[in-house]
Amino acid sequence: MMEQPHSCCKGAEVLLNLQPTSSVSIQYHPFFGPHDDLVLLELDEKLLSDVLYQRVTLRGQPDEDAVLCTKSKTYSVKFVGTSNSVFLLPPADCSMSHESGGENYKQQVATASVIKVAPGNMELVEVAPRLDKLKSILSENLYSSDEASTAMGNLYKWDDLINKVQASDDELKAGLQALSAVEIDGYWRIVDEKYMDVILRMLLHNSVLNDWSLDSLVEDKVVSVLESDGFPCKLVYHCLNVYGSRVEEEAMGGGVWRLDARRVCVHFARGILREGKRKMESFMEEWLRMIPEEMRPSFDMLEGEVLTEKLGVETWVRALSVSSLPTAPAERFSILFKERAKWEWKDLEPYIRDLNVPGLSSEALLLKYTRRSQPSIDAEPVFSAR
Repeated sequence: MMEQPHSCCKGAEVLLNLQPTSSVSIQYHPFFGPHDDLVLLELDEKLLSDVLYQRVTLRGQPDEDAVLCTKSKTYSVKFVGTSNSVFLLPPADCSMSHESGGENYKQQVATASVIKVAPGNMELVEVAPRLDKLKSILSENLYSSDEASTAMGNLYKWDDLINKVQASDDELKAGLQALSAVEIDGYWRIVDEKYMDVILRMLLHNSVLNDWSLDSLVEDKVVSVLESDGFPCKLVYHCLNVYGSRVEEEAMGGGVWRLDARRVCVHFARGILREGKRKMESFMEEWLRMIPEEMRPSFDMLEGEVLTEKLGVETWVRALSVSSLPTAPAERFSILFKERAKWEWKDLEPYIRDLNVPGLSSEALLLKYTRRSQPSIDAEPVFSAR
């Protein structure tokens, strides 16, 4: 039983040098109470310096469960109750001790004051960043060729995004890159696919007119020509970055770029299938006609972008891009099994390889969300919904 508050007593310092076999008296602090603003947080040692030096942030809207973010990772914050009494002792404002014993014997007894009994603590569990919201809010207002008509919609700067999206800074940057987002006038935007198509086609058209190699596009020349065609400089660089990569830096600035065959081929395949499924022969004929002569397209390039299905003697192709699917595993598998009741591994794997759940491997995700069947030892395994 705790003693009633004394006018002054020792605080947490009394416990610093307490020996294993020693004891200390405790009593109520004058301000003892629930103190809901004081919460215990259990930390892994690797996170200690980030928390102590305030390199972490809590992120989330009022209707969301908060997450704690370091520079590179995201953690869910969960309350874990305890059956043991955990006393919180504040630092002492002053020190004192009280006397015990008879008239001829006095002993100084150290006392600690308890300001709160904690019912449990907050626990951190690493989780995948919640990036679906990023795509959702940036898709509200796509950057198009007629930007004047859309510029008054919802636009988001970096500070807006870190307040709205539950992800660490590094994960948020990776998410923006995966969406091919670009910062324009301080706002992060997704460029409309139709506008990107116009810019890419113009770049390819000029490569033929000016005899440019798609493996060695000189940055300054490309930017200059496309700017003269009416495209903003920022969007020309964005086109090079989305469909290619810089392979050489020039000493005087600028650089040399190479267009990536897969990215270009996927772009044109998406455009063809945007209107709906196509017969394989018709799709391949149109697709091959659109691809630049320097590139060697292969249907394997479209892994994770299209599905094929047999209808009678005909093979049909339809779009299903992994980039359009949710990042949450439960939602991802739900959509996939609505598309197909049963999946062979070679078809399913491209649609789940990017799933990121800390602590769970791809095999563990399959066990959790699918049923595996194998008609015979030699047959390919088939996965259906659990």
